Amino acid sequence: MNDESKKKLTLVPLILMIFTSVFGFNNMPRAFYLMGYSAIPWYIISGITFFLPYAFMMAEFGAAFKEESGGIYTWMERSVGPKYAFVGTFMWYASYVVWMVSICSTIFINISNIIFGTDKTSSLRLFGLNSTQVIGLLGILLIILITYVASKGLNWVSKIASIGGTSVLAINVIFLLGSIVVLIANGGKLAEPITSLKSFAISPNPSYLSPIAVLSFIVFAIFAYGGTEVVGGVVDQTENAEKTFPKGVLFSAIIIAIGYSLGIFLVGIFTKWNSVLASNNVNMANAQYVIMNNFGYQIGLSLGASKSTAIIIGNWSARIVALSVFLSLMGAFFTLSYAPLRQLIEGTPAELWPGKTAEIDDKGVPKYAMWIQCLLVAVMLFLISFGGDIAKVFFARIVLMTNVAMTLPYVFLCLAYPSFKNNKKINRPFEIFKSRTSVIIATVLTSVTVGFANIFTIIEPAFSKDIASTLWMIAGPLFFTIVALLMFRRYEKSKNVVKDNPVKET
Repeated sequence: MNDESKKKLTLVPLILMIFTSVFGFNNMPRAFYLMGYSAIPWYIISGITFFLPYAFMMAEFGAAFKEESGGIYTWMERSVGPKYAFVGTFMWYASYVVWMVSICSTIFINISNIIFGTDKTSSLRLFGLNSTQVIGLLGILLIILITYVASKGLNWVSKIASIGGTSVLAINVIFLLGSIVVLIANGGKLAEPITSLKSFAISPNPSYLSPIAVLSFIVFAIFAYGGTEVVGGVVDQTENAEKTFPKGVLFSAIIIAIGYSLGIFLVGIFTKWNSVLASNNVNMANAQYVIMNNFGYQIGLSLGASKSTAIIIGNWSARIVALSVFLSLMGAFFTLSYAPLRQLIEGTPAELWPGKTAEIDDKGVPKYAMWIQCLLVAVMLFLISFGGDIAKVFFARIVLMTNVAMTLPYVFLCLAYPSFKNNKKINRPFEIFKSRTSVIIATVLTSVTVGFANIFTIIEPAFSKDIASTLWMIAGPLFFTIVALLMFRRYEKSKNVVKDNPVKET
């Protein structure tokens, strides 16, 4: 009975599972900061050209290899080959390294908002160091602390993450209701007016007016649909999967695209871009807190509060958002400091890893590998933060690096899909794309969408004479690709040595 009940994941629970895994609150205020209302069409386009076909492809992978460990390494290794699989999986892991660099930098914006209700990180000074350098050093101390605690195998952090996740869900509801209150109080007038259809095509942000800059925004929309891989693991638990699963993914895509579009529109109800977001103190990392501070401020005014009281409400609004995000981020950080690394080590041949790197202790923690990871994150933090840039450029660079790093592995998985379909040895119990034409269309749509989005994201800063940002976005993936290839070459050589010198029986 238990086995049967586990497999009875019906349509509504499936939609909720996909929605909660993919939908992220901070994507909406960040999108409005970058593109205003003109972000909405790109979220819809990305949902059609990326999210839908990619989710179906991952579902097929997950159903075919549901009995095997190794995750995406197994998917690609069985479909294409071990070298391709290792480079792709290593890039997937590398994206979490870059994510950790990002969080070690931006987490202090959360802390500042929790304490002060506003972001004061740009005014940080210590021992003659500027704010970017201080944040870099604090980030290094943070990754050392997290590595030390996580290496002890403590599991209480999941409780912190669940509290944070619940509060973020509550914030979405408050955000919707509060925006409606402001709209009614202002007599239906939007803070950011919609003058014509141009409002949905032209960004109020002067940095996102060129065609290349606009096309580079697609990577943010794709990043907003991240987490889709989770659907690959629940196909076999879905009731009547052949019919229910496509419906679930389709409805989820529609709900998520509408949710993001509505959320971006809601920001415009209470936020006038030029008045709130045009300041040099606003950046990609703190935009959501600036917007939520303004959200509380506008609600205060709508309810008849004085200006000073509205400011206090705004600061507390930013504090609550910052605290909930901080809790969920810290829970995720502790888990992700070892979980992707452990999956990488367990999923790949042990001979790939030098020395004690592949050792996993009785608590399931790859302790030696975690300290190497810690050193790598610390070095990256040091190099980026002491590169001589102001905080706005620093945080923009970190966010762009994260988006590029975390979307590139999608290309590896998408390009492996045709080989997966052509391999007759693989049992595929669940299929959406059955004809060769549909397989090619799905592969081209997803690969080209992600590929071009990343290319435009990488080259866009160079056109604005910010060569450093372009180089950093190239350097990260290139570095990890070279490391993966060198490790695999070493592995191949060791295999050949064993073949040429087999152990003689005594």
